[in-house]
Amino acid sequence: MSNVETKPVELRCGASVDGERSATTPRVDVLTSRDVPLGGPRAMTVRRTLPQRARTLIGAWCFADHYGPDDVSETGGMDVAPHPHTGLQTVSWLFSGEIEHRDSLGSHAFVRPGELNLMTGGYGISHSEVSTPRTTVLHGVQLWVALPDEHRDTARDFQHHVPEPVRIDGAGIRVFLGSLAGATSPVRTFSPLLGAEIVLEPHATVTLAVDPGFEHGLLVDQGDVRLADVLLHRAELGYAHPGIDTLTLTNESDGIARTVLLGGTPFEEEIVMWWNFIGRSHEDIVRAREDWQNSSDRFGAVEGYPGDRLPAPVLPNATITPRRNPPRH
Repeated sequence: MSNVETKPVELRCGASVDGERSATTPRVDVLTSRDVPLGGPRAMTVRRTLPQRARTLIGAWCFADHYGPDDVSETGGMDVAPHPHTGLQTVSWLFSGEIEHRDSLGSHAFVRPGELNLMTGGYGISHSEVSTPRTTVLHGVQLWVALPDEHRDTARDFQHHVPEPVRIDGAGIRVFLGSLAGATSPVRTFSPLLGAEIVLEPHATVTLAVDPGFEHGLLVDQGDVRLADVLLHRAELGYAHPGIDTLTLTNESDGIARTVLLGGTPFEEEIVMWWNFIGRSHEDIVRAREDWQNSSDRFGAVEGYPGDRLPAPVLPNATITPRRNPPRH
């Protein structure tokens, strides 16, 4: 998904056995989302939990939009015209609905519930996203992963994967990136990552072995979920600092609870994220914007979308300077 805000702000970002309980209780910070309308007279509104001032990245995860459930008869659904990306991977994951994806690599695919679409922008790619006529309710997350400097100019790529569900202690788990609960995704990434949907039965508790070198974020889509000793509500994200080898999740609701668990090794590089571009300097962003506006071969062309490309917004009237995550304590 594009960040289709018409005035995007400068985003300066930095960087065992299941069932066993860690002797160390994780320190959990609660991150609340902000509502962002995506433009148009019947705009979809997304809840954005990353980036924000308190926490700009979790591992290499640098962008998290949570949307729906949206009745497309009221919102008009999703119709994002061809737009560019650099220096990142996009991760699309749906709970309901269907989105048609086309990109300048020539990929034509559909995003469906429980199926991962991962697109690598690298040096440059463009794509479009449109909810299909079969969609009545659109509901899911759109996530971005920052590419490390040594790989940020990598070639375009597209991967599709349908993870097999795993059952453990009243939880259903689909691991779309990395490894968890004995399941491993084959999808290629450029830094150590974890991405999984976890659905908890009413009042279920599950304790999962995790990599102590990772930091983690638990985004709650539905229900009230306790992460360690902190209660998280819908659209909140609990950030667990590195150094723990298990995470315990408890559904405090009478119905099912659905969450998305993100993780990765702390991303130590400074990056600049503006609109749909990730670079390392103001000049990187300026160059990418000019290339897009000038229809450079850098981004290729999307075939089959019935409309024009998205124009890039006007750059801010100041130099965009990078920074990294707040210092770890």
